[in-house]
Amino acid sequence: MTHSGSGAFALIYTSEVFFFFFAAFPSCRWTLAFMAFLGFVNVYCLRVNLSVAMVSMVNSSYQAKVNFSDECPGEENSTTPASNEPTGTFNWDSNMQGLVLGAFFYGYITTQLPGGWLAERIGGKLLYGLGILCTSALTLLTPIAADTNVYLFIVLRVFEGIGEGVTFPAMNAILAQWAPPLERSKISTFVFAGAQLGTVVSSPVSGILCKYGFAGGWPSVFYVFGTLGCIWFVFWMLLCYDSPAKHPRISPQERAFIENAIGATTKYKKGYPTPWAKIFTSVPVWAIIVAHFCNNWGYYTLLTCLPTYMMQVLHFDISQNGVLSGMPYFFMWLLMVSGGQIADCLRSRKILSTTRVRKIFTTVGLGLPAIFLVVAGYLGCNTVAAVATVAMAVGFAGIAMSGWGVNHLDLAPPFAGTLLGITNAAATIPGFVGPQVVGALTHDDPSRQQWRKVFFISSAVYCFGLIVYLIFGSGERQYWSTHEYFEENGLLDPPEDEEEQEEDEGRRDDDDLLIFGAQNTIQSE
Repeated sequence: MTHSGSGAFALIYTSEVFFFFFAAFPSCRWTLAFMAFLGFVNVYCLRVNLSVAMVSMVNSSYQAKVNFSDECPGEENSTTPASNEPTGTFNWDSNMQGLVLGAFFYGYITTQLPGGWLAERIGGKLLYGLGILCTSALTLLTPIAADTNVYLFIVLRVFEGIGEGVTFPAMNAILAQWAPPLERSKISTFVFAGAQLGTVVSSPVSGILCKYGFAGGWPSVFYVFGTLGCIWFVFWMLLCYDSPAKHPRISPQERAFIENAIGATTKYKKGYPTPWAKIFTSVPVWAIIVAHFCNNWGYYTLLTCLPTYMMQVLHFDISQNGVLSGMPYFFMWLLMVSGGQIADCLRSRKILSTTRVRKIFTTVGLGLPAIFLVVAGYLGCNTVAAVATVAMAVGFAGIAMSGWGVNHLDLAPPFAGTLLGITNAAATIPGFVGPQVVGALTHDDPSRQQWRKVFFISSAVYCFGLIVYLIFGSGERQYWSTHEYFEENGLLDPPEDEEEQEEDEGRRDDDDLLIFGAQNTIQSE
């Protein structure tokens, strides 16, 4: 099978004067997935770099006053900056650092629902791209804002969150147009796993830049990642499109495959009013909300505070801090991508139903991290075991992406962006509450006992989300998002001809059968 221009990574002049390709991907949908993946790499590089840079931004006189734990042995002068390490200028205590780290999420939560709703109506391409571009541009201003005033810096972080808040809902709206039902897990996990790889990249690179970078060390962190985000935006706008129907270089075979699988969603989507009452009274939707919230409590707590834990308790220097902080998210990236492949294999071969797949993967993805966090609280000063256990706690959470994480697309493809906006808005609350809880527990006493409480709280929250989803979760498409519901309520435009109507009826009879039929047709060509 060949695809005209598909799978290309290109520089394309908008007037189509020239472009060049390298054929790295077999289809346009996977080219889009790869660019979206790189987008989320940028998103999390922009979000996470402050967690590592914060260690260098706080000045040496303040660090001398920090209550470091003396329970674990460390290298000489591990609790104060060495003479060859960057020395920051900001006298921020733990509470102020928690406020700075959490400020991003105050803005992030405000654009979740509007982002998903808007993407379903105007398309997700521009919204996703502009969200990352705005965050990148503001990141370039971070050193100036921080040097000027801490509260100006906090305001800047809030606006970064506002820009980035549209990215996940907008992407779900795009995937509803591009991901065939039996490829939802593998495409979605591949795309969203960019967030984890971004964490892996950002942590060590930020640590190196803080120690050896230009412009005084830590400012280079924001200049480098902000610039990369702006460059990515250009390629995204030139290579990607809202739907297969709008893609100028997609092959007829691939477009037919995608539209046969999700054709009804693609065709009728823009006329749909959002059934808010149906959404907020849907038990499976609330199951996702709870699971998403609980997952993010543990994830965000570790994401923003793990570097601090390593510095205060395990006494790692700044370069080790970045590398070791990124290890758990590399493990998470691997498990998230592989989990998506396994989940779709189980569904496509009819080994397990969609509902069972979602519940099993959610159980593993929330249950194992809960167990590992409890274990981490009792490992003492065994740094290798501590890092490995926390890595497994964070890593296995990636498996849940093939559970509750893809479930929005199962329940209501036409409203996938709105659903993710709703659940991600609720799941953003831990982003600013979590660091505050950690600061309150460890400000005066950053001992292993206090950090154990942090781990136990996260473990309990994981377990609560697991139980709720296991009881109330579902993989079945909700009636209020089906063709029949829209037809009964007069929400569809009539088909243009009889042949088109017959095709629509066929699509509604058995989506899975159509997918296999389309796959067989393509493979036989």
